[in-house]
Parts: sequence; structure tokens; C-alpha cells
Amino acid sequence: MNCDRLRINLGHVIRDSRHALGYSQEGFAHIVGLHRTYVGAVERGERNVSLTNLARIAKALSTPLSSLLRAAEEEAGEDTAACA
Repeated sequence: MNCDRLRINLGHVIRDSRHALGYSQEGFAHIVGLHRTYVGAVERGERNVSLTNLARIAKALSTPLSSLLRAAEEEAGEDTAACA
């Protein structure tokens, strides 16, 4: 799998999860403690989110970090072993 595709998929998963909880991007960013533009860039797959920030996002979504990553991998339907 292309690493860019994984980053984009992760952004989709985060955005969809945020929407499901009824958060606006701005409100969600406030809860997570990140800037709205940063959250937007992560959701669009433009930012390579750090593990620390991803853990904060997962906590705000009330979901395990592993679930976010698994969903991103499943969306692509490919092996991520080539992503290094």
C-alpha cells in the first residue's frame, strides 16, 4: 500500500468518526486541544499525524487507537507492510 493512501484513509476514518459523534471540526479540535486547521489537514490526509496527536484524537473519539488504524487499513483493502 502506498503510505499516502494510508494517511488519506486515516483522515477519512477520523472525519467519519467525528461526524458520527456530531462534532464540528472546530468543536472537535477544541476538545482534542489542536488547532482546527491542523485537524482539517489530518482529515484530508495532508498531515502525517504524530502518534501523540493520534492518541489524543482517538481518546476524543472514545475509540482505541488500534481501531482507527485498522479501519484505515481495511478501507484500502491492502497490506501496509510496504509502507516504511
